[in-house]
Amino acid sequence: MSTTIIARRTKRQTANRVRIIASIVVCALFIAPVVFMVLTSFKLPRDIFTVPPTFFAEFTLQNYEKLNTYDIPRKMLNTALVAVGAGFLSVVVGAMAGYALSRLRIKGGGLIGSLILATRGVPPIALAVPMFLVARNLNVTDLHMTLVIAYASFLVPYVMWLMRSFYVALPKELEESAMVDGASRLGTFFRIILPIVAPSLVSTLIFAVMMAWEELLFALILTSRDATTIPVAIQSMAVDVESGGMWGMLTAAGTLSVLPIILFVLLCQRWLIQGMAEGATKG
Repeated sequence: MSTTIIARRTKRQTANRVRIIASIVVCALFIAPVVFMVLTSFKLPRDIFTVPPTFFAEFTLQNYEKLNTYDIPRKMLNTALVAVGAGFLSVVVGAMAGYALSRLRIKGGGLIGSLILATRGVPPIALAVPMFLVARNLNVTDLHMTLVIAYASFLVPYVMWLMRSFYVALPKELEESAMVDGASRLGTFFRIILPIVAPSLVSTLIFAVMMAWEELLFALILTSRDATTIPVAIQSMAVDVESGGMWGMLTAAGTLSVLPIILFVLLCQRWLIQGMAEGATKG
């Protein structure tokens, strides 16, 4: 074996090791705060700020027991209803809008798409106040549906442009063949196009649900009691100055809030990875 081949193999192996080590470091940077939060949620208040800090201390569930005063289960249910509802609504609207922009000859379609995308650049606080005034005048504040529509307003542009990139990558011959056989434009979309982009649609839905799950600003302004979500509950704990810094309860609530979304992503990871891979190769 020549020296050149050995040198190339050694260089390739070194590069692979560097990539693996870099991946492990990046994963650790993302996972470490979550692990620290979970461990802190099982600590007594006196053990949270010990110097030097310790990862393991006396085990306790009192932080989770105290969460009953904040009605966490109902707020978790509200969060799930609003996040899933907003995710499905934005995927239905955004998928159809993305198809229209990619396939139909609409006068000014490019400008319309750009204007919809430009709404993503508007600061959320600039939209939250007008939304609250409209909702108050219509007497629809503190309702789940109001929050679903508010979330869809910033999720639809994201879904629309993401799905548009998938539609553009598909050959037009698929639709032309279906139309030659007598299928309508709408029938072609539902029977031919949607089954093909189903993995991409599911991965987009997952991202939309995740974005709605963690949203705080709109939930804080548009809800007051019945439809409040878990981010609002955590925020109310953080600003409760009368009880002092409730870091144990905050970490316990944070742990409970990320648990459902982690399970949701694990259950759907097959479609998530498939959709991301298709986006990388087609988009």
